[in-house]
Amino acid sequence: MEQKFYGNGKLLLSGEYVILDGAKGLALPTRYGQALSVNENRSGLLRWKSLDPNGLPWFEGEYDLNGLLERSNTNTKTAEMLTRILRQAQALNPDFLTRANGYEVKTLLSFPKNWGLGTSSTLIYTLARWADIDPYQLLNATFGGSGYDIACAGTDTPILYQIENNVPKVESIAWDVPFKDRLFFVYLNQKRNSREAIAMYRKRDMDHGLIADISSITEQLTVVERLSEFERLLSAHENLISKALDIATVQHLLFDDYPHAVKSLGAWGGDFVLATGDAATSPTYFKEKGYDTVIPFSKMILS
Repeated sequence: MEQKFYGNGKLLLSGEYVILDGAKGLALPTRYGQALSVNENRSGLLRWKSLDPNGLPWFEGEYDLNGLLERSNTNTKTAEMLTRILRQAQALNPDFLTRANGYEVKTLLSFPKNWGLGTSSTLIYTLARWADIDPYQLLNATFGGSGYDIACAGTDTPILYQIENNVPKVESIAWDVPFKDRLFFVYLNQKRNSREAIAMYRKRDMDHGLIADISSITEQLTVVERLSEFERLLSAHENLISKALDIATVQHLLFDDYPHAVKSLGAWGGDFVLATGDAATSPTYFKEKGYDTVIPFSKMILS
């Protein structure tokens, strides 16, 4: 019998970096995600194949079930990380991978893996469901991070996310701003490594007032009704993080002449940004600057 699992991708609208230290963030699950399917067999092997949105393999690996020793792979770095994830899953559930004498596993992304929507987090979430373990524990034992992406993988509504006493607190909300048709997600043509970005943040001195300020902005974003106020909050958030990281905002660096608001999402310097504007002119502006992936809110976010 085939087992199937699915995890949503994610975008973090507020709280980036500071969410690690207890700030409240507003996170949005995406219409894009990753599926994982498992078929049992008698091969004595775990055969793994990861497919891109076009159904083309971007990784293949083969492991002996006894000790999860690699027999072959198409990418050593990916194979090593997958081995680590599988072994950590076994450590959390010793019965994992003992039901059958062999497994055929396939993953299928519905978004390009360089978009940064959660190739790793959706894998952790779906594999944890297969292994019947806590996905947050598996994340902590492998990639690390705040865990908001794990929360998004398993919910279909916007969430407020906060870490309290090292425990994730997730609150589903009905975030239905009346100006969604004025919101766009723009891909910056490069992926940012979240672990490297977190390491950079950790080198900075922590301003505890920043946690309260970002949490306050997050709360205000959940009840905002006017686009002008929404843009003010986005700019305030950008300026706070810019000061904390000592890095210029993405709008100052790339879109200084854009007449509306632009905000980084997640790790600064790559992946997607959120832009306000209008359907008639905003996509054209970004595409003329070489940013061809401009996705309206309604086509990106589950809501």
